[in-house]
Amino acid sequence: MHFPILTGFFRRHTGDVKAVDGVSFDIYEGETLGLVGESGCGKSTCGRAVLRLYDITDGSIIMDGSEIGSTPQAALRPKRPTMQMVFQDPQASLNPRMTVQAIIQEPLDEHTDLSSDEKREKVLELMDAVGLNRRFAGRYPHAFSGGQRQRIGIARALALNPKFIVCDEPIAALDVSIQAQVVNLLEDLQQKLGLTYLFISHDLSMVRHIATRVAVMYLGKIVELAPRDGLYADPLHPYTKALLSAVPEPDPDLHDTMERTILTGDVPSPSNPPKGCNFCTRCPAVMDICKQQEPEYREVLEGRFVACHHYNDARDEAAVRAASEAM
Repeated sequence: MHFPILTGFFRRHTGDVKAVDGVSFDIYEGETLGLVGESGCGKSTCGRAVLRLYDITDGSIIMDGSEIGSTPQAALRPKRPTMQMVFQDPQASLNPRMTVQAIIQEPLDEHTDLSSDEKREKVLELMDAVGLNRRFAGRYPHAFSGGQRQRIGIARALALNPKFIVCDEPIAALDVSIQAQVVNLLEDLQQKLGLTYLFISHDLSMVRHIATRVAVMYLGKIVELAPRDGLYADPLHPYTKALLSAVPEPDPDLHDTMERTILTGDVPSPSNPPKGCNFCTRCPAVMDICKQQEPEYREVLEGRFVACHHYNDARDEAAVRAASEAM
């Protein structure tokens, strides 16, 4: 997903912001894939592109066996009920001039032929499912707390019985005390309804709680993808190691003794990424080849993918471990 840079009076195309560049992953039915990375790395753009909220620059998106990457927006309309999104800011994603009843009912108005009474009953059932009092159906979004607004957004996403939901940092705008409630609600709904999630977040502790597998993104590219337990116990890519070392440790004794990886420099511009590996300008284990050649994103262990030159010659588990320890 590249965004054109237009400059000058005549708005000439002088470059591109490579927000998502060569990303590839699978999401299996019923699982939660966590997508993590620092702000501005392209996580939200990737999630929106997967749902075709953007017309992608190039590539393929296969949803439930159907190619939707190049499908015109008008032809996507019948598929919209199967894929929904929970947006990051619950205040901005809800129309302040619509009641909760109207907000949750809007997808039903657009995609179903239910009667008014059936729609109202469906809305009330959805409010029950996400823990909202039915008596609040006639209220407006400003009358609710941040956590309640996010529950309204989740109810709206569930209105059409989707199979796949992109959760774009659904807890980022919430108080810590409310974050756990929303995440637990998402897990309960997944178990009851068999949902599949792409869970986008920069909160590594929360991703560890909810995700089945985790993909780590840096400057528009995925640098590592692995099962949750394996990635948190033994990260392979230098950037993943740096991210995990930044997670606060609540135990004072462990906090004082744990090793920290401090990255220097700033994230390069996505409109002018460095030659070779995108991470080469900040990597503590950089080599000459990193500055010249882009690393191959490949499977180095079963289910574990990484894009790093340190693993180019690793053909078995022992070689992978040795390369990881050398960094």
